[in-house]
Amino acid sequence: MRGIDEDCIAAMSEDKRLPLQGVKVIELGTLIAGPFCARLLGEFGAEVIKVELRKWRTLYQGTSLWWRVQARNKKSVTLDLKRPEAQEIVRKLVAGADIVVENFRPGAMEKWNLGWEQLARVNPGLIMVRLSGFGQSGPYRDRPGFGAIGESMGGLRYVTGYPDRPPVRVGVSIGDSIAALHGVIGALMALRHREVNGGRGQFVDVALYEAVFNMMESVLPEYDMFGLIRERSGASLPGIVPSNTYVTRDRKYVVIGANADSIFKRMMNAIGRADLADDPELAHNDGRVVHTEAIEKAIGDWVAANDLDHVLKVLERAEVPSGKIFDIADVVNDPHYAAREMIREHQLDDGKTLKLPGIVPKLSETPADTKWLGPALGAHTEEVLGALGYSQEQIRKLKHDGVI
Repeated sequence: MRGIDEDCIAAMSEDKRLPLQGVKVIELGTLIAGPFCARLLGEFGAEVIKVELRKWRTLYQGTSLWWRVQARNKKSVTLDLKRPEAQEIVRKLVAGADIVVENFRPGAMEKWNLGWEQLARVNPGLIMVRLSGFGQSGPYRDRPGFGAIGESMGGLRYVTGYPDRPPVRVGVSIGDSIAALHGVIGALMALRHREVNGGRGQFVDVALYEAVFNMMESVLPEYDMFGLIRERSGASLPGIVPSNTYVTRDRKYVVIGANADSIFKRMMNAIGRADLADDPELAHNDGRVVHTEAIEKAIGDWVAANDLDHVLKVLERAEVPSGKIFDIADVVNDPHYAAREMIREHQLDDGKTLKLPGIVPKLSETPADTKWLGPALGAHTEEVLGALGYSQEQIRKLKHDGVI
């Protein structure tokens, strides 16, 4: 695939508005799900005002490096939401907004007089994305629920790991991120509804456990029909053979997915096992499942006898889906990542450069970009309040009183 032409992108960006340009988002989120949801909206042109997580993960000069990603393209405003004056500022912001994103425990926004009913009265066209552990209703709504709890209740943790060991977590906060993506989808659908059905807003209720459960493939109908409870299967894909991770002679890890009938035949011939390629019992997946152990041994022995580079070259020639398992150093040095502009270099205020992920998805006509990194705390407070009509004297008083 050809790389993205930077001059072409620049020209298109000058001529065409980003898809969410003109959409105003107020972010009242913390930690991951809310900020990630608003970040995606901001990357595609929405104006995002973040009412302040930055001491999270690895810090550089007192600020989280993750913050530089999560808060890029956002404006930062500091408000003490427990104060009536701050609540009034939020209501003024909401009056001119399209979307509010919040991920506090249900009831917190209502306690601050900023719940859906209150904000919808201020702005009947408002869309409010509400991300929480268990949703805005139901017997568990008031429980605290981070991503780990959502991943567990949603079923993901139970099937992750090896059968002879306790369940493990995915190496990132995947439950929060999945919920954030559902929040974005809900916001965009609500925007479309508002456009075609009379201008009314609505709230989008995303529960972390439900977002995770939505990703759980066929586990529910399999249980309902056959009483089957999917168990942990390590690196293999249950019921699909062969699809697994193998260790090479030079102690690297390679993932091989040769589970389609034609691919299986090509792979067996490529690794010198024509006997398996031509065995009629192995021609289809249901037959291969019966002989999983023998097939896995054949592949595992061949991989273990060769270095990674050789394994990948043989499988590539045979058109067998395969790849090494990347660590972050592999990612940074990979030519395909570079060609697709998925590693972007930015400059911090002190002049030091910092690599951040590129933006996904890639739109052919209106590609998104990073206009600025996560800003300093409260960097846009005066600008935003000034646009709401607050005078410099009023802003100084609010600062003196600890409201901002």
